[in-house]
Amino acid sequence: MTNHQSTSYILMIRPVNFGYNEETAGSNAFQKRDADNQVVQEKALHEFNNMVNVLRENGVDVTVVDDTVEPYKPDSIFPNNWVSFHDDGNVFLYPMQAENRRLERREDIIAKLEDHFAVKHVIDLSRFEAEGKFLEGTGSMVLDRQNKIAYACISPRTNREVLNLFCEQTSYKAICFDAVDEYGKAIYHTNVLMCIGSKFAVVCLDSIPNPHEKIVVTESLKSTKEIIDISFEQMNQFAGNMLEVKNKANENLIVMSKSAYKSLLNEQTVTLEKYGKLIYADINTIETNGGGSARCMMAEVHLLVGR
Repeated sequence: MTNHQSTSYILMIRPVNFGYNEETAGSNAFQKRDADNQVVQEKALHEFNNMVNVLRENGVDVTVVDDTVEPYKPDSIFPNNWVSFHDDGNVFLYPMQAENRRLERREDIIAKLEDHFAVKHVIDLSRFEAEGKFLEGTGSMVLDRQNKIAYACISPRTNREVLNLFCEQTSYKAICFDAVDEYGKAIYHTNVLMCIGSKFAVVCLDSIPNPHEKIVVTESLKSTKEIIDISFEQMNQFAGNMLEVKNKANENLIVMSKSAYKSLLNEQTVTLEKYGKLIYADINTIETNGGGSARCMMAEVHLLVGR
């Protein structure tokens, strides 16, 4: 197949006003306020810079763009929700539920990438915000790029109509399901319960309450991947929020947070290590206040190099 699951080119946004976002807290049970915003920003900036260093030390090509002070964007550190880049040259912009997250979409970032990568079309789905319909990028969808499947748990932030339009325009097949945490609350983004690599899938199957939907997801994943099933407790430590990337030597790396790594059982670690080197960074402040983890911080650039 010509579609590659992972890439060595990653876009990350360095925060200037990171903090607990009141506008997203209602649907994100992973968010918890733990300090005043100035302290949180300082800690998050340190964690961000360290994670970039870890990636670069392991041979990943990271493009870092600084956030702007104005307008206020507390979640700009999570760019994978507003943009995705594809190897056919298409760039998708997504409709976001929180009004202050819509400000994260920046044409100048795409223009900067165009200096190095071939962009054919920018497909803007943000018009659906006016209808109250949202699809928050590769947070809402976990993409099996090799097999052209978009896995998506339906939530206030993941609308079936917008998902279907994305799939029409990319020739992906949508596999939709409901997912809840251990308290029965809807999970806000698919990428906190599922990660798909070239040959493996990490998924919290307990979070899919409908038996039929669980079978559909399991059988689809099992047909091309080895499944690593994680518990609710591991999901809450962001073990579902990993990302397979490549380094410049074309070796697979599996990127996660320190809390996710520490939550893994020995046999899970052994299984994952068959498919790539495990690398991790301590991003506890970002996870606690932002309710997102390592995967959310990385927007994969699958565009081809050269204009």
